[in-house]
Amino acid sequence: MDNFTFYSPTYFVFGRGEENHTGKYVKRFGGSKVLIHYGGGSVVRSGLLDRVKASLEQENISYVELGGVRPNPRSGLVYQGIELCRKENVDFILAVGGGSTIDSSKAIAAGTVYDGDFWDFYQGKPVETALPVGTVLTIAAAGSEGSPDSVITLEDGMLKRGATGEGLRPRFSILNPELTQTLPPFQTAAGITDIMAHLFERYFTNTQEVETTDRVIEGLLMAMIHEGPRVIADPDNYEARANIMWAGMIAHNNCCGVGREQDWASHGIEHELSALYDCAHGAGLAVVFPAWMTYTMPHNVMRFAQVASRVWGCQMDFACPERTAREGIEAFKKFLKGIGMPGNFKELGAREEDIPAMAHSVCYGNGGNGTVGGFVKLKEEDVAAIYRLML
Repeated sequence: MDNFTFYSPTYFVFGRGEENHTGKYVKRFGGSKVLIHYGGGSVVRSGLLDRVKASLEQENISYVELGGVRPNPRSGLVYQGIELCRKENVDFILAVGGGSTIDSSKAIAAGTVYDGDFWDFYQGKPVETALPVGTVLTIAAAGSEGSPDSVITLEDGMLKRGATGEGLRPRFSILNPELTQTLPPFQTAAGITDIMAHLFERYFTNTQEVETTDRVIEGLLMAMIHEGPRVIADPDNYEARANIMWAGMIAHNNCCGVGREQDWASHGIEHELSALYDCAHGAGLAVVFPAWMTYTMPHNVMRFAQVASRVWGCQMDFACPERTAREGIEAFKKFLKGIGMPGNFKELGAREEDIPAMAHSVCYGNGGNGTVGGFVKLKEEDVAAIYRLML
């Protein structure tokens, strides 16, 4: 296990009806003039936005609003938010929504107190200071409610890039599983896929002797395998929703990734797909990850065989562990299909002719050095080969 530091200061408030106390937590963490940032649609129709506003008014906290966040959140709305926060002297950002809304809120929080272009943070500049952010989560997926990360799409060129920094960790996050019960099955399944992807990005490592975090990751994966079909069959199953929601946070606040090298090639490969075709991030990952696994499996067959045996229940073939590893990949693909996720390029609306440009962008875009990934260093031709496996 490698040396590491880990600090996760977010205050989590979990359970039924807790969104009604949002104002109390904004006040507790110093907010006096709030930007409520959200998407629209269900947040408004369900009455959630009104309940959040009422809680702020109860604490005599003033606010302004900015809706319109969409999946794969765009830079244009971030610039609007920064301008609004400066004009209104906002001192706290409240994200009401899913990962896209939280990521957009984080970008606004960082950009408001920065003299330059907020996009600098999405080209490698670490975020050291930002306005405080709180969240009211409505979908279990991205884990942004507990992470120091944010992903935004720059509309000039449709470049999807990430920023990170401890200044982006939310001060508090309210997690009420009831708020996810109205999600369409596809959105729920995409969220489960994203959670599993965050776990796999950490699981596939070259670091030796990381049994503790291996077992934590394996347990969370098994929980998703158990709860995924349950919640697709019964969307109102509160307990399944609760387990998925908490797993989403644990999967990405990095407690599962400490002391070990991580990969993250699959996320980079997927970002090109969702930037270019505007597909759901989880849906893209459902197509990318099995292809990445198939391509990189020869690098460390026993790690793939281990997860196949421990998580998917495959019989370990010590004489031919590659057989076990491939059975595990097939079990993952079968699970994804079973919860309604796509399985190939065509189902994402992707085009084969775009592969060369996407592979180049993965490896060289955003100041890249020609390779991507920590588990296996993938070159441009490797990334192109992985895309072709998705056909």
